[in-house]
Amino acid sequence: MLSVGVGPFSLSIGHLLLVLAFIIALIVGALAGRKENLPISGALADIFLAAMLGARIGFVVRYLEHYQDDWLGIIDIRDGGFDVVSGLAVALVFTGYLLWRRTNIRRPLGFAVAAGLMTWGFTTGVIAMIDNQTQGLPDVALTDLNEQPVNLDALTRGKPTVVNLWATWCPPCIREMPVLEQAQDHYPGINFVFANQGEPPETISQFLSEQNLTLDHVLSDRQGDFGRAIGSQGLPTTLFYNAKGKLVDSHMGELSKASLARGLERFDASHLEPSPSKETASR
Repeated sequence: MLSVGVGPFSLSIGHLLLVLAFIIALIVGALAGRKENLPISGALADIFLAAMLGARIGFVVRYLEHYQDDWLGIIDIRDGGFDVVSGLAVALVFTGYLLWRRTNIRRPLGFAVAAGLMTWGFTTGVIAMIDNQTQGLPDVALTDLNEQPVNLDALTRGKPTVVNLWATWCPPCIREMPVLEQAQDHYPGINFVFANQGEPPETISQFLSEQNLTLDHVLSDRQGDFGRAIGSQGLPTTLFYNAKGKLVDSHMGELSKASLARGLERFDASHLEPSPSKETASR
């Protein structure tokens, strides 16, 4: 499962686990500080915000080259660009600072942070282990824009594949399309498949024409079976399958050049060679 529907919204499993860890930390902290009447919710919120800021800065620094044409994109966190290692490092350093400066809350804050980290680490590890054993290309009925059946396994066999689940009514899907189109042209060693969810071919064709998009593998999933099969409750969702058809990464929400680059890093470097025309143009 990649995401969970919450009313009209969808939350990725990663975000949901962060919220769960924060709630557990709040509960443990409240119980640990109950006797001394020491509220620590403010300190926990500060740690959480510091960790998010550190994770974003770490991500931007790591993929800075992909923001050179869009500096405002650095503050656009809709691309989901956060570096876990940087965030954890900042959280631990800031926690240590608070434990040093605020000795009165040292005990409940320490218990709370430890509980939150253990909850996040354990649940993330279990879900990653389950996904590693079960996630492959789903066997779903797809058609091309001429309504001819398409065998996705045959289409993608032997090459890493990026599958983008999208719809014409989805604003973040529309915003990320040029990024994916550019990547499709830049990396001939990778298949890019655009599986529209729930719309007829004529609607898809009209959209591509209006947006002046040239995409190689545009498919129609009239029943939305792909999204249900992989446990995605929201759009856009982008899936990264290696050459053996195994899911190695996923991204829910809008892609930027930087967040797409992070996903492509999961593929073997031999497939990331740019096309000759792109190499020539860059010289």
